[in-house]
Parts: sequence; C-alpha cells; structure tokens
Amino acid sequence: MYVTQKALLLPLLAATLLALPGGAAFADEAKKPAADVANKPAATEAAPKTSPSDILAKVNGTPITRGEVDRALKVLLAQNPSRQPLTAEQTKQAQEATLNQLITAELLYQAGTKKEIKDLDKQVEARVTQSKAKFPSTAEFEKALSTNGLTEKDLADITRKDIVITKLVETEVVAKISVPDAEIKKFYDENKDKYFKQEAGVRASHILISVDPKAKPEEKKAAKEKAEAIRKRLLAGEDFATLAKSESGCPSGKQGGDLGFFSHGQMVEPFEKAAFALKPGELSDVVETQFGYHIIKVTEKKDAGTVPLDQVKDKIQNYLKNQKTQKALADYTEDLKKTATIELTK
Repeated sequence: MYVTQKALLLPLLAATLLALPGGAAFADEAKKPAADVANKPAATEAAPKTSPSDILAKVNGTPITRGEVDRALKVLLAQNPSRQPLTAEQTKQAQEATLNQLITAELLYQAGTKKEIKDLDKQVEARVTQSKAKFPSTAEFEKALSTNGLTEKDLADITRKDIVITKLVETEVVAKISVPDAEIKKFYDENKDKYFKQEAGVRASHILISVDPKAKPEEKKAAKEKAEAIRKRLLAGEDFATLAKSESGCPSGKQGGDLGFFSHGQMVEPFEKAAFALKPGELSDVVETQFGYHIIKVTEKKDAGTVPLDQVKDKIQNYLKNQKTQKALADYTEDLKKTATIELTK
C-alpha cells in the first residue's frame, strides 16, 4: 500500500539513479568473467562519436542517443525481471517508455542547472569515490564501467544529473506539498476495513525438546521429562531466552525462542490453543505436538479490531504525500514541456 519518496521518483530518474556502480544491474554485470568484456573498450578510453542515426531525440538541442536508451532499458529490466523474454512489440513499447523517461529526466536536469547547488563538483566527486569503494579493486570498477558501456566521465555526468534532478524535485515539488491532519483522518475513516483491520494474535517464545513422532515410548518419556525439568528451572527464575538458546531444538532458539506474532491457523492446534490461552508473561505447561514437547511463553497479545489512527498516521501521511508528489511532479514536467523544444528523430 505504501510507497517511499525514492520509489516514487525512481521511474523518472531510473536512468541516472540506477546506472551507478553498486546498483543491482551494474553489480551483476561486474561479476561476469573478464573474457565477457575483453573485446570492449577500456573504461578510460574516449567514447566513440555519436552518428546522427544514433540520436533518437533532442531536448532543447541536447541529444538522447540509442546507447543511452539501451543502457537505461537494461537497468530497468534488471530491476523488474520477467520470467518470459519480451516480445518484439513489448520491446518496442519498453524502448519508447524508456526514451520518454530520459526526455523527462533531461528536462528536469536542464531546469535544475538554472538553480545554484553549493559545492556541486565536490558532491559529484564524493559520490563517484563512494561508487569506486563498492568494488574490491580499481580493475573491477573499470571492468564494471566497461561492461555497461560507460567511461568514468560518463559516471561523473550521470552522478551530476542525479544530484541536480533530485535537488530540483525536492525544492520545487516535494517541499511545497503538505498533508493536513484532516486528510489523514479522512483516508483512515474511509479505508478502515480495507487496510486497518487486524486479527487477534499473540507473540510467543518457546523451547522445544524435539522427538520423532515414531520414537519409542521410553524416548518420548525422556524428552517430556527433560521439558518438565526445564520448565521447573524457568519457574525458579532462570532466563527464558538463555535456556532457549542452549536447550531448544527449534531454529528460533537462536533468537531466544521468539516466534514473533502469529494469528489463528498459523500454528499446529495444540500449540495454538495453549498460546492463545496464556496471558502476557505466563508460562504454559509442557505441550505435546508432532514436533516434540514445548514450553511456551506469551510476551504480547493483540485483540482483533481496528489499528488505532495514531499507530498508522505517519504511514498514511507518507502515502498521501507520495500520491500528491506524483501528480505534482507530472504537472511540473508537463509545464516544462510546454516551453521546451523536443524533437523525436527516430
């Protein structure tokens, strides 16, 4: 239901945000054997000149090339992998959508360059240095650049655009948006049943003395006696989490036996029945299930009902602000297009 501001801006800035070293697609390419990039130009070599046929669009005279579109599309597809390869028609649509995003990013960048950003060069240098630091060596960094068809200058340019666009959006769009309490309350009231209902649940920890269901009677007896002895130690004051770590046969023992919250139907019936019957802080009798013998301690309970507004107010506010930001950003870019010269040359 909820999205972050970063996720909201991502479709528009994907070409600049995700092409950085350390990004998922970039890092995956960096893991390929050196032979895969042996025939590609080194990262420090000058980029080849762009021929007119490679230019797909111009934004106020600034070209957007086929290589930029291909690189950005590759990154976007890596962020949303599909089990099936794209059809020819889907590929065409994806290329057109990516070109439109790059046009929007260029418009935002050009608008952003009209505003002063203090120490921009230093910020770019620092970000590129951070990108380099994500690689074990300079050679691996340069290999990743080359694999993605980038030079270090390209990386610096991409980073500069990222900083400029982000600053523009923050100051010209996001900073002007507010979400009054009345809007939050209205959304909450209108969506109680859809988003804010909670089932009854308990948070419990347990110590499990494991025993095979097919074990011999004497083995089961020994396991139960061990569980009873541990329960007595707990009643005598020993720490539950400490005993769970040393005695429990459940992987949850590493977390002190904590199973987190669960609702009805998520645990085997004898365990669930015992857990829901306990009050917070209470210790169960030894409970037998097909897994063995359990000692259960409930640490928290939630009744079925509606989540109070004060518990979800911040999430609702973020959600509504992101919705407003999305519309405001679209309106802002449409205004930029009205005074821009955009040429599609393909």
